[in-house]
Amino acid sequence: MRNNPSINPGKRALLSPMSSIPIAPSVTRRHFIQLAGAAGAGVLGFPAILRSQAPNRRLNLAIIGVGGRGGSNLAGVAGENIVALCDVNAKNLQAAAAKSPGAKQFRDFRQMYDALKDSEFDAVVVSTTEHTHAFATLPALKRKKHVYCEKPLTRDVHEARIITEAALAAGVATQMGTQIHAGTNYRRVVELIQGGAIGPVREAHVWVNRTWGWQTPEEAKQYDRVSTQERPMEAEPVPPELDWDLWIGPAPFRPFHSVYIPGNKWYRWWDFGNGTMSDLGSHYNDLPFWALDLDAPLTIEAGGPPPHPEIAPATMNATYHYGPRGNRPAVKLVWYQGQLKPPAWTEKLIPPWPDGHLFIGDKGMLLSNYSKHVLLPEKQFAGFVPPPKTIPDSLGHHQEWLHACKTGAPTTCHFGYSGPLTEANHLGNVAYRAGKKIEWNPKTMRIKNAPDAERFLRRTYRAGWKLA
Repeated sequence: MRNNPSINPGKRALLSPMSSIPIAPSVTRRHFIQLAGAAGAGVLGFPAILRSQAPNRRLNLAIIGVGGRGGSNLAGVAGENIVALCDVNAKNLQAAAAKSPGAKQFRDFRQMYDALKDSEFDAVVVSTTEHTHAFATLPALKRKKHVYCEKPLTRDVHEARIITEAALAAGVATQMGTQIHAGTNYRRVVELIQGGAIGPVREAHVWVNRTWGWQTPEEAKQYDRVSTQERPMEAEPVPPELDWDLWIGPAPFRPFHSVYIPGNKWYRWWDFGNGTMSDLGSHYNDLPFWALDLDAPLTIEAGGPPPHPEIAPATMNATYHYGPRGNRPAVKLVWYQGQLKPPAWTEKLIPPWPDGHLFIGDKGMLLSNYSKHVLLPEKQFAGFVPPPKTIPDSLGHHQEWLHACKTGAPTTCHFGYSGPLTEANHLGNVAYRAGKKIEWNPKTMRIKNAPDAERFLRRTYRAGWKLA
């Protein structure tokens, strides 16, 4: 599938529908656009719901997950009317309720949805762990409620497609929590790349220093605070404030152990997350995805230590090949995490930034990270005048979404964009776990050359949990 050059990155179309594997006949891009128009173009960034509401109206929000990132997201929407709070941790729930004393309180978001009438809430903020994102998000979309969901959008490829399509059908305002996307630096980089400052880009590299995954105690001392190697056999007492069964959710049950929580520990385990790729890939791969108008890769191959059956790698790389898109040439995108870096970095051809992006074009290079960028070689670009700003500055990632809920204005990380981004990131881990180069068909959701790798596209849910 190729991108229509008339569709800008903020109006990206969906791939093909998916409710199960194998999949029904795919939706063509033209048909998708027609469907999106009929639905109010919700996943294209233009919600159909509340289009006539006053922009200063306070929304009624239900907040699922109020600790950690949930607490930050709650602060980001604090000006609205918080009508419901949900968290598996009673301490988190108590702290949030103290700031929103009128809100109804729940431990299980399934019970929250059953209890709330449609008239009681307009939108939902999801900040659970990765493995329950889709379960907390889908009921809201089916009830045509606006959704802000933390990154990554889902735990696997299958769930990403389901959520993306549900957003299309709902026609509501959606936003994935990639706050860096709202920064001015990313916008300026996109303008430079799409404006041709370094010519056609045929190669891009993305690297992050974080090592969340399988590593020895010695490596952990140097690169990370956590050494994770095997699932613990012993159980620890469950903290009294935690509903461990609800935290486990759709994942296979296991006894409680502090190796899984709190904070970023769960990212390392395949049952709950997807390691560094899933987390920082949402932020760092976002920029080339946006600037180069990427969608579904043709092939993906990955390298690193032998895959562990339960734990994501601390160090790995993944190489994506994308076909031509409109007037843009085919491009190779390479991801590096942990101790790996691109050749230009190791050969000291660029400054040794610990994290960054390197775009290689026919006329030069662009090096960037979250907050800054530089055109290289610097002598070649002495006196370079940047193109005029074409991408408006963001209201703020949360405010952009809230404004969209109330007015129908576009969002930039809506699920029609962030869904395919999430799929691509997950496919890097699929190729790594498969141990071979995979050829991806986004329409059929099949791996043409390695059907045995398709088991990594989705998971089996624990009894009592169903994504429907």
